[in-house]
Amino acid sequence: MAGSYLYDYAKRKYNYINDVYNALIVRDIQQKYNIQNVGLMDSLTEFMMDNISNLTSYRNVSNKLNENNLATNDKTIAVYINYLCDAFAFYKVRRYDIQGKKYLSSIDKYYLVDQTFKYAKLGKKNINYGRVYENIVAIELLRRGYEIYVGTLYNKEIDFVAMKQNEKLYIQVSDNIDEDKTLKREAEPLIQIRDAYPKIIIARTRHEDYQYEGIQIYDIANWLTKQYEYYCKKAKRE
Repeated sequence: MAGSYLYDYAKRKYNYINDVYNALIVRDIQQKYNIQNVGLMDSLTEFMMDNISNLTSYRNVSNKLNENNLATNDKTIAVYINYLCDAFAFYKVRRYDIQGKKYLSSIDKYYLVDQTFKYAKLGKKNINYGRVYENIVAIELLRRGYEIYVGTLYNKEIDFVAMKQNEKLYIQVSDNIDEDKTLKREAEPLIQIRDAYPKIIIARTRHEDYQYEGIQIYDIANWLTKQYEYYCKKAKRE
């Protein structure tokens, strides 16, 4: 989060981020909608932060919270999650059947607007960098004006189908694809897509971009930098 760079020490940075989180969740959501069960809202947001990029249904979330002695139901969870999305704390990403070319419902993914909220609330233990990178890519694609969906094809998952006007991208995101078996696993669902739209893998490769079986492989830092440079040039032309 940009504002945290003004502070010299990690503790002060996280205190600032916590203040922003509390203003967003407590003031803008709990007060606006007069939420009485503040503990449930807090537990829900922490659960969602801890389950970024997992397929999620209202009923599953309700069941998990009930197991932790937080009495709730799927209807309440649906309302609270919609509040969080309306406040742009989380973004919902629906599923898209690539073969049938139709949108699927009932189970979605959610991405956090800023990963630092998660670190400030839950700490930095057991970080899953694959999920972190996936969240970064999701937010960046949305920022660039794409509609994004979770792709499904023959019971396999493509992290993102990104669409904008006549443009379509199929994207897989991974932490490390240095091992051949990992690269093949990430590439396999993309190879099975029969249309001619670009297919991309974004990972922390730490080397120059290259191609594999017709798939463009980007280091995530290079991809973010190139995206930034492209839109800067576009803005100057306009």
